[in-house]
Amino acid sequence: MDGLLEHIPQGGRVAVIRLRSLGDCVLTTPALALLKAARPDLEVGVVVEDRFRAVFEGNPDVDELLPPQLTVLARWRPVLCINLHGGTRSMALTVASGALWRAGFAHFRAAALYNVLIPRAQEILGEERVVHTAEHLASAMFYLGVPRQPIPRARLVASRRQPPQPYAIFHPLASSPEKTWPAENFLQLADYVRQNWALEPVFIAASGEDLRPFTRYRTLVGRPLSHIKELIANASLFVGNDSGPAHIAAAFGIPLLVLFGPSDPRIWGPWQAQAAVLWSNPIRAISVGEAIQAMERLRSAT
Repeated sequence: MDGLLEHIPQGGRVAVIRLRSLGDCVLTTPALALLKAARPDLEVGVVVEDRFRAVFEGNPDVDELLPPQLTVLARWRPVLCINLHGGTRSMALTVASGALWRAGFAHFRAAALYNVLIPRAQEILGEERVVHTAEHLASAMFYLGVPRQPIPRARLVASRRQPPQPYAIFHPLASSPEKTWPAENFLQLADYVRQNWALEPVFIAASGEDLRPFTRYRTLVGRPLSHIKELIANASLFVGNDSGPAHIAAAFGIPLLVLFGPSDPRIWGPWQAQAAVLWSNPIRAISVGEAIQAMERLRSAT
């Protein structure tokens, strides 16, 4: 190993700031796995907002979950603070940590706050191409001294069991209309899955979101993230727009179909997953027939 990690004392504390969002949190877990595998003696704490805390709960690569509070992080006294977020709040947390080494990407604002500047992922990986978010975050660990190696699948922990009735999770909403496939298309796809895959469709959404168009099937709105994590972990199929729950399904190795609009699946696609990806901007140009064909190819492959 050659890098900063060599200089961290045995059992030293490392704070990783990853405030949000759901997908970003999930895609941070491969980087945490690389860090912990290289230095299992280190005490790794993740600074995360409470609403995304469940992403990291039970993860053997995480020793402490810390709220994004300046005083809490300062009292924890990390020797290294790695800012993977980059926003104003995370900059304040980095300073407040009092860490001897403060690492952040060189393109972050206020780069003078950091005494370890992490280059572009392309420079670290030694190739000029579009990199996936999981690669981008893992490249920080390689720069800090983790030996170069394949980047693993995201790691989430939930109870796994055989449900009485096999089901498919549908997540028909997204952060913006441009990323949302039409509701009637999801309903047609749900009908197809029930009739041809013998799976019961279950539609999920976050608190405050509207699943009324899908009430002929089971709908779950605003369930705790820990429950959603377990629900997805025990599903037989996931179908949804480009969003955080898709990354949860990929982490658990659930076969999934993901529909992309303006986002680039090379950056945000399911990582290390049995996945079919359809990409069109506008997203509504993706037909139900194309989605069914992609899903059947996925079934043949798995």
